[in-house]
Amino acid sequence: MLPPDVGGNVTKAAKPTALGPSAHNAWRVDDKQADLVRAARPAMPAVLVAEPKGCTIDLARTAMIVIDMQNDFCHPDGWLASIGVDVTPARAPIQPLGRLLPALRSAGVPVIWVNWGNRPDRLNLSPALLHVYNPTGIGVGLGDRLPKTGAAVLEKDSWSAAIVDELAPAPADICVDKYRMSGFWDTPLDSILRNLGVTTLLFGGVNADQCVLHTLADANFLGYDTLMVGDCTATTSPAFCWDATVYNVKQIFGFVVPSQSILDALAA
Repeated sequence: MLPPDVGGNVTKAAKPTALGPSAHNAWRVDDKQADLVRAARPAMPAVLVAEPKGCTIDLARTAMIVIDMQNDFCHPDGWLASIGVDVTPARAPIQPLGRLLPALRSAGVPVIWVNWGNRPDRLNLSPALLHVYNPTGIGVGLGDRLPKTGAAVLEKDSWSAAIVDELAPAPADICVDKYRMSGFWDTPLDSILRNLGVTTLLFGGVNADQCVLHTLADANFLGYDTLMVGDCTATTSPAFCWDATVYNVKQIFGFVVPSQSILDALAA
């Protein structure tokens, strides 16, 4: 029987409230009790054709991380093109990502965009990092203005840092700004993934041998399962850099999988 209140009326027990940043990491609380048991999720196994061997992942605990598919890296009017880099390879992932991402969203797999997004005052950048892209100090590096458009290179909320139009994020997608080759340093990426209850990460984007590989490696060091989606990843570096990246992912960090294998598993 419910206890009476001070006026003699019977009070109803408070209904527990979900309290947490996501449905996968929430307590249920009221004024008397905190239930710390997270809601269980049924597994969604997906059998993939991959290298160095096939693998099965749990889509219910998987997220897709897309790195640096931004105008400054991939657009003919962006930063890399302006300094003479052929951005054709950087655009190669656009079409396969355009097929894969909607299918992942439909299956409830979070899509996370991890992109350069520098402060206008560049106080989040070290001299060593600035030197990588402007070794003489008189070139056009991070935060500098492009001579043709006047756009600030990879500045947060600018056209330069925006994701290419062909891959416009969906409203439910998650965006994370980074300021290093790795998407984990000095960012909330790890906290976001843990609050989503994610254990497996699919990677795509550019450049494979730089930001993609460093983010993937750090994810592996943090205990995540890591898979690089081969045709959704590219680099403007020489071919041997791509070969070394694929070798290292397969040899040390995890698996390389074609997007079609993921699409086939989603369809099944």
